[in-house]
Amino acid sequence: MAVARTRSVALVGVTGSSVEVEADVGNGLAGIHLIGLPDAALSEARERVRSAMVNSHFPWPDARITVSLFPASVPKRGSQFDLSIAVAILGAAGVVPASRIAGPFFLGELGLDGRLRPVRGVLPSVLSAAKEGDDITVVVPAANAAEAALVPGVRVIPVPDLRRLVEWLRADDFPSSIETPARPPTPGGTPDRFGAHGHPPTPAGTPDRFEASGHSRPSPPVQPHVDLSDVVGQPMARRALEVCAAGNHNLWMLGPPGTGKTLLAERLPTLLPDLELDHALEVTAIHSVAGALPPNSPMVFRPPYISPHHTATAAAIVGGGSSVVRPGAVSLAHRGILFMDEAPEFPSHVLDSLRQPLESGQVTVSRSIGSVTFPARFILVLAANPCPCAQPQDKGGECQCSPTTRRRYLSRLSGPLLDRVDMKVTVARSSRRELMADRQFVETSETVAGRVLAARARAAERLTGTPWRTNAEVPSAALHSRFRPSDAAMKPMTSCLDSGSLSARGLDRVVRVAWTLADLAGKPRPDEDETSAALALWLGLNP
Repeated sequence: MAVARTRSVALVGVTGSSVEVEADVGNGLAGIHLIGLPDAALSEARERVRSAMVNSHFPWPDARITVSLFPASVPKRGSQFDLSIAVAILGAAGVVPASRIAGPFFLGELGLDGRLRPVRGVLPSVLSAAKEGDDITVVVPAANAAEAALVPGVRVIPVPDLRRLVEWLRADDFPSSIETPARPPTPGGTPDRFGAHGHPPTPAGTPDRFEASGHSRPSPPVQPHVDLSDVVGQPMARRALEVCAAGNHNLWMLGPPGTGKTLLAERLPTLLPDLELDHALEVTAIHSVAGALPPNSPMVFRPPYISPHHTATAAAIVGGGSSVVRPGAVSLAHRGILFMDEAPEFPSHVLDSLRQPLESGQVTVSRSIGSVTFPARFILVLAANPCPCAQPQDKGGECQCSPTTRRRYLSRLSGPLLDRVDMKVTVARSSRRELMADRQFVETSETVAGRVLAARARAAERLTGTPWRTNAEVPSAALHSRFRPSDAAMKPMTSCLDSGSLSARGLDRVVRVAWTLADLAGKPRPDEDETSAALALWLGLNP
Protein backbone atom coordinates (compact mmCIF):
# COMPACT_ATOMS: atom_id res chain seq x y z
CA MET A 1 0.00 0.00 0.00
CA ALA A 2 1.37 3.42 -0.99
CA VAL A 3 0.44 6.77 -2.43
CA ALA A 4 -0.46 6.97 -6.11
CA ARG A 5 -0.98 10.09 -8.19
CA THR A 6 -2.96 10.93 -11.30
CA ARG A 7 -3.90 14.18 -12.98
CA SER A 8 -7.17 15.79 -14.00
CA VAL A 9 -8.49 19.27 -14.82
CA ALA A 10 -10.73 21.60 -12.80
CA LEU A 11 -12.83 24.00 -14.87
CA VAL A 12 -13.87 27.47 -13.76
CA GLY A 13 -15.97 28.84 -16.59
CA VAL A 14 -14.03 27.95 -19.73
CA THR A 15 -10.64 28.14 -18.01
CA GLY A 16 -9.03 24.97 -16.70
CA SER A 17 -6.44 24.30 -14.01
CA SER A 18 -4.35 21.16 -13.66
CA VAL A 19 -5.30 19.15 -10.57
CA GLU A 20 -3.16 16.44 -8.99
CA VAL A 21 -5.23 13.60 -7.55
CA GLU A 22 -3.47 11.68 -4.76
CA ALA A 23 -4.82 8.49 -3.20
CA ASP A 24 -3.48 6.90 -0.03
CA VAL A 25 -4.61 3.46 1.15
CA GLY A 26 -3.53 3.07 4.76
CA ASN A 27 -4.41 1.83 8.20
CA GLY A 28 -7.53 3.05 9.89
CA LEU A 29 -11.27 2.69 9.88
CA ALA A 30 -12.42 1.55 6.42
CA GLY A 31 -13.89 4.32 4.30
CA ILE A 32 -13.05 6.91 1.68
CA HIS A 33 -12.42 10.57 2.45
CA LEU A 34 -12.20 13.35 -0.14
CA ILE A 35 -10.32 16.54 0.67
CA GLY A 36 -9.50 19.58 -1.45
CA LEU A 37 -12.72 21.63 -1.88
CA PRO A 38 -14.96 19.04 -3.57
CA ASP A 39 -18.54 20.04 -4.33
CA ALA A 40 -21.64 17.89 -3.76
CA ALA A 41 -21.38 16.11 -7.12
CA LEU A 42 -17.73 15.32 -6.49
CA SER A 43 -18.45 14.11 -2.95
CA GLU A 44 -20.90 11.63 -4.47
CA ALA A 45 -17.99 10.24 -6.49
CA ARG A 46 -17.18 8.03 -3.50
CA GLU A 47 -20.22 5.86 -4.14
CA ARG A 48 -19.84 5.89 -7.92
CA VAL A 49 -16.17 4.92 -7.77
CA ARG A 50 -16.75 2.14 -5.24
CA SER A 51 -19.61 0.59 -7.22
CA ALA A 52 -17.72 0.91 -10.51
CA MET A 53 -14.65 -0.85 -9.11
CA VAL A 54 -16.61 -3.65 -7.45
CA ASN A 55 -18.80 -4.25 -10.52
CA SER A 56 -15.67 -4.29 -12.68
CA HIS A 57 -14.38 -7.14 -10.46
CA PHE A 58 -11.60 -5.20 -8.75
CA PRO A 59 -11.15 -5.56 -4.98
CA TRP A 60 -12.21 -2.58 -2.92
CA PRO A 61 -9.50 -1.94 -0.29
CA ASP A 62 -10.67 -2.77 3.22
CA ALA A 63 -8.75 0.17 4.63
CA ARG A 64 -8.88 3.91 5.12
CA ILE A 65 -8.69 5.64 1.71
CA THR A 66 -7.78 9.30 1.56
CA VAL A 67 -8.08 11.15 -1.75
CA SER A 68 -6.54 14.60 -1.97
CA LEU A 69 -7.21 17.03 -4.80
CA PHE A 70 -4.34 19.52 -5.12
CA PRO A 71 -4.22 22.51 -5.13
CA ALA A 72 -6.76 22.64 -2.33
CA SER A 73 -7.51 26.31 -3.01
CA VAL A 74 -9.08 25.60 -6.42
CA PRO A 75 -12.77 24.59 -6.27
CA LYS A 76 -13.48 21.23 -7.91
CA ARG A 77 -16.93 20.76 -9.34
CA GLY A 78 -18.61 18.06 -11.37
CA SER A 79 -18.22 14.35 -12.00
CA GLN A 80 -15.29 14.50 -14.44
CA PHE A 81 -12.93 13.57 -11.57
CA ASP A 82 -14.46 10.08 -11.15
CA LEU A 83 -12.00 8.36 -13.47
CA SER A 84 -8.90 10.01 -12.03
CA ILE A 85 -9.99 9.14 -8.47
CA ALA A 86 -10.68 5.51 -9.38
CA VAL A 87 -7.35 5.12 -11.18
CA ALA A 88 -5.47 6.71 -8.28
CA ILE A 89 -7.09 4.28 -5.81
CA LEU A 90 -6.27 1.34 -8.08
CA GLY A 91 -2.67 2.54 -8.22
CA ALA A 92 -2.44 2.95 -4.45
CA ALA A 93 -3.92 -0.54 -3.97
CA GLY A 94 -1.35 -2.05 -6.35
CA VAL A 95 -3.88 -3.10 -8.98
CA VAL A 96 -2.14 -1.01 -11.65
CA PRO A 97 1.45 0.30 -11.71
CA ALA A 98 1.60 3.71 -10.06
CA SER A 99 4.29 4.82 -12.50
CA ARG A 100 1.93 4.29 -15.46
CA ILE A 101 -0.79 6.60 -14.17
CA ALA A 102 1.24 9.58 -12.97
CA GLY A 103 1.64 11.26 -16.36
CA PRO A 104 -1.69 11.10 -18.25
CA PHE A 105 -4.72 13.26 -17.54
CA PHE A 106 -7.90 11.30 -16.78
CA LEU A 107 -11.34 12.78 -17.49
CA GLY A 108 -14.69 11.04 -17.24
CA GLU A 109 -17.68 10.11 -15.13
CA LEU A 110 -18.11 6.51 -14.00
CA GLY A 111 -21.34 4.59 -14.21
CA LEU A 112 -22.11 2.11 -11.44
CA ASP A 113 -21.23 -0.75 -13.80
CA GLY A 114 -17.84 0.73 -14.66
CA ARG A 115 -18.75 2.29 -17.99
CA LEU A 116 -17.35 5.72 -18.76
CA ARG A 117 -19.97 8.37 -19.38
CA PRO A 118 -19.37 11.59 -21.33
CA VAL A 119 -18.83 14.83 -19.44
CA ARG A 120 -19.13 18.51 -20.25
CA GLY A 121 -16.19 20.78 -20.94
CA VAL A 122 -13.81 18.23 -22.47
CA LEU A 123 -12.42 20.65 -25.07
CA PRO A 124 -11.45 23.43 -22.61
CA SER A 125 -10.10 20.76 -20.25
CA VAL A 126 -7.85 19.28 -22.94
CA LEU A 127 -6.78 22.76 -24.04
CA SER A 128 -5.68 23.42 -20.45
CA ALA A 129 -3.91 20.06 -20.21
CA ALA A 130 -2.01 20.82 -23.43
CA LYS A 131 -0.38 23.80 -21.72
CA GLU A 132 1.29 21.50 -19.17
CA GLY A 133 3.94 20.18 -21.56
CA ASP A 134 4.84 18.90 -24.99
CA ASP A 135 4.01 15.20 -24.68
CA ILE A 136 0.55 15.12 -23.11
CA THR A 137 -1.75 12.11 -22.97
CA VAL A 138 -5.42 12.50 -22.08
CA VAL A 139 -7.72 9.56 -21.32
CA VAL A 140 -11.38 10.38 -22.02
CA PRO A 141 -14.69 8.52 -22.45
CA ALA A 142 -15.12 7.18 -25.96
CA ALA A 143 -18.10 9.51 -26.48
CA ASN A 144 -15.86 12.56 -25.89
CA ALA A 145 -12.95 11.37 -28.04
CA ALA A 146 -13.78 13.37 -31.17
CA GLU A 147 -14.12 16.56 -29.15
CA ALA A 148 -10.83 15.98 -27.32
CA ALA A 149 -9.02 15.25 -30.60
CA LEU A 150 -9.64 18.82 -31.79
CA VAL A 151 -6.64 19.99 -29.75
CA PRO A 152 -3.39 19.65 -31.72
CA GLY A 153 -0.36 17.99 -30.18
CA VAL A 154 -2.26 15.91 -27.60
CA ARG A 155 -2.49 12.11 -27.55
CA VAL A 156 -6.13 11.21 -26.92
CA ILE A 157 -6.97 7.75 -25.55
CA PRO A 158 -10.69 6.83 -25.84
CA VAL A 159 -11.81 4.38 -23.16
CA PRO A 160 -15.18 2.56 -23.05
CA ASP A 161 -15.05 1.31 -19.44
CA LEU A 162 -12.87 1.00 -16.35
CA ARG A 163 -12.04 -2.69 -16.82
CA ARG A 164 -10.67 -2.13 -20.32
CA LEU A 165 -8.53 0.73 -19.06
CA VAL A 166 -7.04 -1.39 -16.28
CA GLU A 167 -6.20 -4.17 -18.74
CA TRP A 168 -4.32 -1.69 -20.90
CA LEU A 169 -2.49 -0.21 -17.90
CA ARG A 170 -1.44 -3.66 -16.67
CA ALA A 171 -0.22 -4.61 -20.14
CA ASP A 172 1.87 -1.44 -20.23
CA ASP A 173 0.29 -0.63 -23.57
CA PHE A 174 -2.33 2.01 -24.19
CA PRO A 175 -4.67 1.35 -27.11
CA SER A 176 -4.25 3.20 -30.37
CA SER A 177 -4.73 6.87 -29.73
CA ILE A 178 -6.79 9.22 -31.83
CA GLU A 179 -4.21 11.18 -33.74
CA THR A 180 -4.79 14.90 -33.90
CA PRO A 181 -5.81 15.40 -37.51
CA ALA A 182 -4.11 17.76 -39.92
CA ARG A 183 -7.44 19.57 -40.01
CA PRO A 184 -10.37 19.65 -37.58
CA PRO A 185 -12.87 16.86 -38.17
CA THR A 186 -15.74 18.11 -40.29
CA PRO A 187 -19.33 17.14 -39.70
CA GLY A 188 -20.99 15.04 -42.31
CA GLY A 189 -23.76 16.22 -44.53
CA THR A 190 -24.57 17.19 -48.04
CA PRO A 191 -23.50 20.50 -49.53
CA ASP A 192 -25.80 23.36 -48.68
CA ARG A 193 -26.96 26.27 -50.81
CA PHE A 194 -23.51 27.91 -50.81
CA GLY A 195 -21.90 25.00 -52.65
CA ALA A 196 -19.65 22.12 -51.77
CA HIS A 197 -17.94 23.91 -48.89
CA GLY A 198 -20.99 25.37 -47.20
CA HIS A 199 -19.77 28.96 -47.27
CA PRO A 200 -19.78 31.86 -49.70
CA PRO A 201 -17.02 31.92 -52.31
CA THR A 202 -13.83 33.56 -51.10
CA PRO A 203 -12.64 36.43 -53.29
CA ALA A 204 -9.18 36.13 -54.78
CA GLY A 205 -6.49 37.23 -52.37
CA THR A 206 -8.65 36.88 -49.29
CA PRO A 207 -6.59 35.57 -46.34
CA ASP A 208 -7.91 32.30 -44.96
CA ARG A 209 -6.76 31.56 -41.42
CA PHE A 210 -7.75 27.89 -41.69
CA GLU A 211 -5.37 27.36 -44.61
CA ALA A 212 -2.70 29.58 -43.08
CA SER A 213 -2.66 27.34 -40.01
CA GLY A 214 -2.49 24.13 -42.03
CA HIS A 215 -6.22 23.43 -41.81
CA SER A 216 -8.75 23.43 -44.60
CA ARG A 217 -12.01 25.31 -44.26
CA PRO A 218 -14.61 22.81 -43.00
CA SER A 219 -18.15 22.13 -44.07
CA PRO A 220 -20.87 23.12 -41.59
CA PRO A 221 -23.83 20.90 -40.76
CA VAL A 222 -26.75 21.15 -43.14
CA GLN A 223 -29.21 23.79 -41.92
CA PRO A 224 -32.85 24.36 -42.86
CA HIS A 225 -32.96 26.15 -46.20
CA VAL A 226 -33.44 29.86 -45.57
CA ASP A 227 -32.33 32.64 -47.86
CA LEU A 228 -32.39 36.41 -47.96
CA SER A 229 -34.41 36.20 -51.16
CA ASP A 230 -37.34 35.11 -48.97
CA VAL A 231 -37.61 38.73 -47.78
CA VAL A 232 -39.94 40.81 -49.94
CA GLY A 233 -39.09 44.48 -50.38
CA GLN A 234 -37.45 46.15 -47.36
CA PRO A 235 -34.41 47.54 -49.24
CA MET A 236 -33.23 49.59 -46.26
CA ALA A 237 -33.48 46.69 -43.83
CA ARG A 238 -31.70 44.38 -46.28
CA ARG A 239 -28.92 46.95 -46.65
CA ALA A 240 -28.62 47.29 -42.86
CA LEU A 241 -28.39 43.51 -42.58
CA GLU A 242 -25.52 43.49 -45.09
CA VAL A 243 -23.67 46.20 -43.16
CA CYS A 244 -24.35 44.33 -39.93
CA ALA A 245 -22.75 41.15 -41.32
CA ALA A 246 -19.80 42.95 -42.92
CA GLY A 247 -18.70 44.75 -39.77
CA ASN A 248 -20.31 42.80 -36.88
CA HIS A 249 -22.48 45.79 -35.99
CA ASN A 250 -25.53 45.78 -33.71
CA LEU A 251 -28.98 46.41 -35.19
CA TRP A 252 -32.42 47.51 -33.95
CA MET A 253 -35.47 46.97 -36.17
CA LEU A 254 -38.73 48.75 -35.35
CA GLY A 255 -41.97 47.99 -37.13
CA PRO A 256 -45.44 46.46 -36.87
CA PRO A 257 -46.01 42.68 -36.93
CA GLY A 258 -45.75 40.93 -40.27
CA THR A 259 -43.20 43.29 -41.80
CA GLY A 260 -40.38 40.74 -41.74
CA LYS A 261 -38.28 41.67 -38.70
CA THR A 262 -37.90 38.07 -37.51
CA LEU A 263 -37.55 36.87 -41.10
CA LEU A 264 -34.64 39.26 -41.61
CA ALA A 265 -32.91 38.31 -38.36
CA GLU A 266 -33.16 34.59 -39.11
CA ARG A 267 -31.40 35.17 -42.45
CA LEU A 268 -28.50 37.13 -41.00
CA PRO A 269 -26.47 33.92 -40.33
CA THR A 270 -26.61 33.10 -44.06
CA LEU A 271 -24.59 36.26 -44.75
CA LEU A 272 -21.80 35.44 -42.30
CA PRO A 273 -18.74 33.37 -43.25
CA ASP A 274 -17.62 30.27 -41.37
CA LEU A 275 -15.80 30.85 -38.11
CA GLU A 276 -12.04 31.00 -38.31
CA LEU A 277 -10.18 28.21 -36.55
CA ASP A 278 -9.35 30.02 -33.30
CA HIS A 279 -12.86 31.46 -33.07
CA ALA A 280 -14.35 28.02 -33.76
CA LEU A 281 -12.37 26.59 -30.83
CA GLU A 282 -13.58 29.42 -28.57
CA VAL A 283 -17.21 28.84 -29.48
CA THR A 284 -16.91 25.06 -29.20
CA ALA A 285 -15.36 25.36 -25.74
CA ILE A 286 -18.26 27.50 -24.50
CA HIS A 287 -20.89 25.17 -25.95
CA SER A 288 -19.04 22.18 -24.49
CA VAL A 289 -19.15 23.67 -20.99
CA ALA A 290 -22.86 24.40 -21.47
CA GLY A 291 -23.54 20.88 -22.75
CA ALA A 292 -24.91 22.38 -25.97
CA LEU A 293 -22.64 20.83 -28.59
CA PRO A 294 -24.52 19.47 -31.62
CA PRO A 295 -24.78 15.66 -31.37
CA ASN A 296 -23.51 15.16 -34.93
CA SER A 297 -20.50 17.48 -34.70
CA PRO A 298 -17.64 17.81 -32.20
CA MET A 299 -16.91 21.36 -33.36
CA VAL A 300 -18.98 24.46 -34.06
CA PHE A 301 -17.93 25.95 -37.39
CA ARG A 302 -20.86 28.28 -38.07
CA PRO A 303 -21.59 31.49 -36.12
CA PRO A 304 -24.19 30.55 -33.48
CA TYR A 305 -27.67 32.05 -33.59
CA ILE A 306 -29.31 32.40 -30.18
CA SER A 307 -32.85 33.70 -29.74
CA PRO A 308 -34.05 33.63 -26.11
CA HIS A 309 -37.72 34.04 -25.22
CA HIS A 310 -38.74 37.32 -23.64
CA THR A 311 -39.53 35.50 -20.36
CA ALA A 312 -35.85 34.56 -19.94
CA THR A 313 -34.28 35.58 -16.63
CA ALA A 314 -31.11 37.58 -16.19
CA ALA A 315 -29.25 34.38 -15.24
CA ALA A 316 -30.40 32.74 -18.47
CA ILE A 317 -29.12 35.71 -20.48
CA VAL A 318 -25.78 36.50 -18.82
CA GLY A 319 -25.11 33.14 -17.12
CA GLY A 320 -25.44 31.85 -13.62
CA GLY A 321 -25.99 28.87 -11.38
CA SER A 322 -25.66 27.98 -7.73
CA SER A 323 -22.75 25.54 -7.50
CA VAL A 324 -21.59 25.45 -11.14
CA VAL A 325 -21.80 28.70 -13.11
CA ARG A 326 -22.96 28.01 -16.67
CA PRO A 327 -22.70 30.37 -19.65
CA GLY A 328 -25.83 32.27 -20.62
CA ALA A 329 -27.26 33.35 -23.96
CA VAL A 330 -24.73 36.16 -24.43
CA SER A 331 -21.86 33.66 -24.20
CA LEU A 332 -23.58 30.98 -26.27
CA ALA A 333 -23.91 33.69 -28.94
CA HIS A 334 -20.16 34.46 -28.80
CA ARG A 335 -18.84 35.14 -32.32
CA GLY A 336 -22.42 34.86 -33.56
CA ILE A 337 -25.81 36.52 -33.24
CA LEU A 338 -28.05 37.22 -30.24
CA PHE A 339 -31.56 37.99 -31.50
CA MET A 340 -34.02 39.41 -28.99
CA ASP A 341 -37.46 39.44 -30.56
CA GLU A 342 -40.13 41.58 -28.89
CA ALA A 343 -37.30 43.35 -27.08
CA PRO A 344 -39.49 45.71 -24.99
CA GLU A 345 -41.20 42.64 -23.49
CA PHE A 346 -37.94 41.63 -21.77
CA PRO A 347 -37.59 42.91 -18.19
CA SER A 348 -35.63 46.16 -18.07
CA HIS A 349 -32.91 44.73 -15.83
CA VAL A 350 -32.39 41.87 -18.29
CA LEU A 351 -31.95 44.30 -21.19
CA ASP A 352 -29.58 46.48 -19.18
CA SER A 353 -27.47 43.43 -18.31
CA LEU A 354 -26.39 43.43 -21.97
CA ARG A 355 -24.51 46.69 -21.56
CA GLN A 356 -21.32 45.22 -20.08
CA PRO A 357 -20.79 42.46 -22.68
CA LEU A 358 -21.65 44.84 -25.54
CA GLU A 359 -18.88 47.16 -24.38
CA SER A 360 -16.18 44.71 -23.26
CA GLY A 361 -16.89 41.53 -25.24
CA GLN A 362 -17.08 39.45 -22.07
CA VAL A 363 -19.37 38.99 -19.10
CA THR A 364 -18.44 38.43 -15.46
CA VAL A 365 -20.85 36.42 -13.32
CA SER A 366 -20.31 36.95 -9.59
CA ARG A 367 -21.57 34.51 -6.99
CA SER A 368 -20.70 33.77 -3.38
CA ILE A 369 -18.47 30.93 -4.59
CA GLY A 370 -16.46 33.36 -6.74
CA SER A 371 -16.50 35.14 -10.08
CA VAL A 372 -16.43 33.55 -13.52
CA THR A 373 -15.74 35.41 -16.77
CA PHE A 374 -17.10 34.12 -20.08
CA PRO A 375 -16.40 35.48 -23.57
CA ALA A 376 -19.41 37.34 -25.01
CA ARG A 377 -18.61 39.16 -28.25
CA PHE A 378 -21.74 38.93 -30.37
CA ILE A 379 -23.91 40.79 -32.86
CA LEU A 380 -27.00 42.07 -31.04
CA VAL A 381 -30.18 42.25 -33.11
CA LEU A 382 -33.25 43.76 -31.44
CA ALA A 383 -36.76 43.70 -32.89
CA ALA A 384 -39.67 45.68 -31.48
CA ASN A 385 -43.24 46.62 -32.29
CA PRO A 386 -43.96 50.36 -32.14
CA CYS A 387 -46.61 49.95 -29.43
CA PRO A 388 -47.92 47.30 -26.99
CA CYS A 389 -51.07 46.49 -28.97
CA ALA A 390 -48.99 45.74 -32.09
CA GLN A 391 -51.78 46.89 -34.36
CA PRO A 392 -50.99 48.89 -37.50
CA GLN A 393 -51.07 52.66 -37.10
CA ASP A 394 -51.46 53.54 -40.78
CA LYS A 395 -53.66 52.64 -43.74
CA GLY A 396 -56.80 52.35 -41.64
CA GLY A 397 -55.15 50.41 -38.82
CA GLU A 398 -56.84 49.76 -35.49
CA CYS A 399 -54.12 50.99 -33.12
CA GLN A 400 -55.59 53.21 -30.42
CA CYS A 401 -52.43 53.61 -28.32
CA SER A 402 -51.73 57.19 -27.34
CA PRO A 403 -48.35 58.78 -28.07
CA THR A 404 -47.61 58.59 -24.34
CA THR A 405 -48.32 54.85 -24.31
CA ARG A 406 -46.04 54.28 -27.29
CA ARG A 407 -43.24 56.33 -25.73
CA ARG A 408 -43.59 54.46 -22.43
CA TYR A 409 -43.48 51.12 -24.24
CA LEU A 410 -40.33 51.90 -26.23
CA SER A 411 -38.67 53.54 -23.21
CA ARG A 412 -38.17 50.02 -21.84
CA LEU A 413 -35.18 50.02 -24.17
CA SER A 414 -32.98 52.34 -22.14
CA GLY A 415 -30.88 55.12 -23.62
CA PRO A 416 -27.56 53.55 -22.55
CA LEU A 417 -28.54 50.30 -24.30
CA LEU A 418 -29.62 51.98 -27.55
CA ASP A 419 -26.44 54.07 -27.41
CA ARG A 420 -24.58 50.79 -27.95
CA VAL A 421 -26.65 49.85 -31.01
CA ASP A 422 -24.95 50.92 -34.24
CA MET A 423 -27.98 51.01 -36.54
CA LYS A 424 -31.70 51.66 -36.06
CA VAL A 425 -34.01 50.79 -38.93
CA THR A 426 -37.77 51.28 -39.29
CA VAL A 427 -39.35 48.34 -41.11
CA ALA A 428 -42.56 49.35 -42.90
CA ARG A 429 -45.16 47.15 -44.52
CA SER A 430 -44.33 45.99 -48.04
CA SER A 431 -46.48 47.39 -50.83
CA ARG A 432 -48.86 45.31 -52.92
CA ARG A 433 -46.53 45.65 -55.89
CA GLU A 434 -43.60 44.27 -53.87
CA LEU A 435 -45.65 41.37 -52.53
CA MET A 436 -46.96 40.38 -55.96
CA ALA A 437 -43.69 40.88 -57.88
CA ASP A 438 -41.67 38.03 -59.39
CA ARG A 439 -39.02 37.10 -56.80
CA GLN A 440 -36.55 35.35 -59.09
CA PHE A 441 -34.59 38.59 -59.46
CA VAL A 442 -34.30 39.25 -55.70
CA GLU A 443 -30.72 39.07 -54.41
CA THR A 444 -29.93 35.79 -52.70
CA SER A 445 -27.90 35.21 -49.56
CA GLU A 446 -25.05 33.87 -51.68
CA THR A 447 -24.79 37.12 -53.65
CA VAL A 448 -24.86 39.34 -50.57
CA ALA A 449 -22.54 37.03 -48.62
CA GLY A 450 -19.96 37.39 -51.38
CA ARG A 451 -19.93 41.16 -50.89
CA VAL A 452 -19.80 40.70 -47.12
CA LEU A 453 -16.81 38.38 -47.40
CA ALA A 454 -14.97 40.81 -49.67
CA ALA A 455 -15.63 43.70 -47.26
CA ARG A 456 -14.45 41.66 -44.27
CA ALA A 457 -11.29 40.78 -46.22
CA ARG A 458 -10.57 44.48 -46.81
CA ALA A 459 -11.07 45.21 -43.12
CA ALA A 460 -8.84 42.28 -42.11
CA GLU A 461 -6.09 43.49 -44.45
CA ARG A 462 -6.29 47.00 -43.01
CA LEU A 463 -6.24 45.64 -39.45
CA THR A 464 -3.25 43.35 -40.06
CA GLY A 465 -0.86 43.58 -37.12
CA THR A 466 -3.63 44.44 -34.66
CA PRO A 467 -5.69 42.13 -32.42
CA TRP A 468 -8.89 43.15 -34.27
CA ARG A 469 -10.45 41.57 -37.34
CA THR A 470 -13.70 43.49 -37.86
CA ASN A 471 -14.55 47.18 -37.67
CA ALA A 472 -16.81 46.67 -34.65
CA GLU A 473 -13.80 45.56 -32.58
CA VAL A 474 -11.63 48.65 -33.18
CA PRO A 475 -11.41 50.65 -29.91
CA SER A 476 -12.09 54.36 -29.60
CA ALA A 477 -8.43 55.38 -29.28
CA ALA A 478 -7.53 53.75 -32.60
CA LEU A 479 -10.63 55.18 -34.30
CA HIS A 480 -9.51 58.72 -33.51
CA SER A 481 -5.85 58.25 -34.36
CA ARG A 482 -4.74 55.61 -36.83
CA PHE A 483 -8.19 55.03 -38.36
CA ARG A 484 -9.63 58.53 -38.14
CA PRO A 485 -11.56 59.66 -41.24
CA SER A 486 -10.68 62.99 -42.81
CA ASP A 487 -12.00 66.27 -41.40
CA ALA A 488 -14.32 66.59 -44.39
CA ALA A 489 -15.74 63.12 -43.72
CA MET A 490 -16.32 63.97 -40.05
CA LYS A 491 -18.22 67.16 -40.90
CA PRO A 492 -21.75 65.60 -40.92
CA MET A 493 -21.42 64.73 -37.22
CA THR A 494 -20.61 68.23 -35.97
CA SER A 495 -24.17 69.54 -35.71
CA CYS A 496 -25.36 66.39 -33.93
CA LEU A 497 -22.47 66.63 -31.46
CA ASP A 498 -23.27 70.29 -30.81
CA SER A 499 -26.97 69.55 -30.22
CA GLY A 500 -26.25 66.57 -27.97
CA SER A 501 -28.13 64.08 -30.13
CA LEU A 502 -24.87 62.19 -30.74
CA SER A 503 -22.83 60.99 -27.77
CA ALA A 504 -19.12 60.20 -27.69
CA ARG A 505 -19.94 56.50 -27.77
CA GLY A 506 -22.36 57.10 -30.62
CA LEU A 507 -19.67 58.94 -32.55
CA ASP A 508 -17.39 55.92 -32.29
CA ARG A 509 -20.12 53.64 -33.57
CA VAL A 510 -20.90 55.95 -36.48
CA VAL A 511 -17.23 55.93 -37.50
CA ARG A 512 -17.09 52.12 -37.31
CA VAL A 513 -20.16 51.79 -39.53
CA ALA A 514 -18.68 54.35 -41.95
CA TRP A 515 -15.57 52.18 -42.31
CA THR A 516 -17.77 49.17 -43.05
CA LEU A 517 -19.70 51.12 -45.68
CA ALA A 518 -16.38 52.10 -47.25
CA ASP A 519 -15.25 48.46 -47.25
CA LEU A 520 -18.48 47.43 -48.98
CA ALA A 521 -17.97 50.18 -51.55
CA GLY A 522 -14.34 49.19 -52.13
CA LYS A 523 -13.01 52.57 -50.94
CA PRO A 524 -9.70 52.92 -49.07
CA ARG A 525 -11.23 55.34 -46.51
CA PRO A 526 -14.73 56.59 -45.71
CA ASP A 527 -15.71 59.96 -47.12
CA GLU A 528 -18.66 62.24 -46.41
CA ASP A 529 -21.10 59.91 -48.17
CA GLU A 530 -20.26 57.01 -45.85
CA THR A 531 -20.27 59.06 -42.65
CA SER A 532 -23.60 60.69 -43.59
CA ALA A 533 -25.14 57.28 -44.27
CA ALA A 534 -23.69 55.85 -41.05
CA LEU A 535 -25.04 58.79 -39.05
CA ALA A 536 -28.50 58.32 -40.57
CA LEU A 537 -28.40 54.64 -39.63
CA TRP A 538 -27.38 55.45 -36.06
CA LEU A 539 -30.11 58.08 -35.69
CA GLY A 540 -32.71 55.81 -37.31
CA LEU A 541 -33.38 58.18 -40.19
CA ASN A 542 -34.31 55.95 -43.09
CA PRO A 543 -33.49 57.74 -46.35
